[in-house]
Amino acid sequence: MRIGIVGLGLIGGSLAKSIKTKTQHTVAAVDLNSDTMMMARLSGAIDEALNEENLPQCDMVLLAVVPSAAVRWVSENGRFIAKSATVIDMCGVKRTVCEKIRPMAQEYGFCYVGGHPMAGTERGGFASSDAELFNGASMIVTPDENVHIDELEKIKAFFTDIGFASLTFSTPEEHDRIIAYTSQLAHITSSAYVKAPDAQLRRGFSAGSFNDMTRVARLDEDMWTELFMENRDYLAEQIQVLINNLRQYYDAVSAGDPDTLKQLLKDGKEKKLSAGGH
Repeated sequence: MRIGIVGLGLIGGSLAKSIKTKTQHTVAAVDLNSDTMMMARLSGAIDEALNEENLPQCDMVLLAVVPSAAVRWVSENGRFIAKSATVIDMCGVKRTVCEKIRPMAQEYGFCYVGGHPMAGTERGGFASSDAELFNGASMIVTPDENVHIDELEKIKAFFTDIGFASLTFSTPEEHDRIIAYTSQLAHITSSAYVKAPDAQLRRGFSAGSFNDMTRVARLDEDMWTELFMENRDYLAEQIQVLINNLRQYYDAVSAGDPDTLKQLLKDGKEKKLSAGGH
C-alpha cells in the first residue's frame, strides 16, 4: 500500500519509521517544518513528500496532527483523496474531530475512522520518534455504522503489522470521557504538582515517586491546551473529583486523624489492586 502521513512529530514520525521498518508499504508524508521533512527523507522514514499529485494514489492516510489541523487538512485536501482510501486521525480527542471529518468523508466518498494510539513519551518531535514506539500498545478506533467489517479487518492488520497488540473499539463519547481520566487528568496533576516551591529544593531528596509524578509535566503546552479545551466538560469533572478526594486527605492530615488517613490510604491501595495493571 501507499500510506500518506500528515505530520511527522512523535506519533507521525514513529508511524513512518514503523511502517518502513516492519512492512513493505510506501510512505508519502508532509510536515510544515522543512528540516523535519529533510531528516525524514535522509533517515529513510519516508519515500516521498505527500502532495496533490500522489495523494489520490494513497490507500490510507494517517492524520498525526492536532485536532484543528487535522480538520483543516481534510477540508483543504479531501477532494484529492481516493474514494477507495481509508483516512484515520490520531488525535487525542474524538468527539469534535469525528463530528467535523465524518461529513467531509461522506461528501468525498472515502472511509473515515477516528483513532488514538495509546503510546507516547514526554518528549515530542521527529527526533524523538521511534519505530518501536507502538510495540504492545492499544490502538483505539471509533468507527461509525458506515464502516464495513472488511475495512476494519484491513485496519487491524495494518496496525498489528507495525507493532500494536490490539484494537480497542469505542465511541467518540466514551473515548473522551475515559481519556479525560486516564491521560488528561494525569498531565494536569503532574503540571500542578511540579509547581510546588519545594520542587526546586529536591536535589538529593527525590527518587522514583517524584520522577513518576513529574515525567509528563514536560509537555507541549500548545497541543495539550487544545486537547484539554476540546474535552473541557469531561476534564473539568475529573479535576473536581480529584479535588474532592484530596480534600479528604487534607482534612485527615490537618486534623491529626491517623485512623481516617489510614483508611483513605487503604481504600486507595485496594482501588489500585482491583484496577489491575502496573
